[in-house]
Amino acid sequence: MGYSTKKIADIALKDGKDEILIKGGVLQNAALAVRAINHPLRKKVIDLLEQNGEMVVTDIYVKLRTEQSVASQHLAILRNSGFVNTRREGKFIHYGLNKDRFKNSAKLIEQLA
Repeated sequence: MGYSTKKIADIALKDGKDEILIKGGVLQNAALAVRAINHPLRKKVIDLLEQNGEMVVTDIYVKLRTEQSVASQHLAILRNSGFVNTRREGKFIHYGLNKDRFKNSAKLIEQLA
């Protein structure tokens, strides 16, 4: 599942007499954020990390009753989009939520709405 790197053009919206310019990069960032977290399994991963703090992939896939490769793929999407942080401890990678990314994305989406 790949994400497009195609640039989105700036958009000008009219609000009465005023014109609001939304930069394409801002819009693209918001779209990628929503796409990254708007998947049923990724929502479950986010909920697990919210409830348990840091977790290793083994604990995540066991709790979700899925395969390790599936859990890893979804964790990679969340990590690449900045919603999940990682911390290595020996051979284990601990996953945790990047709450600042959630807050910033919520603000961005709210501004666009």
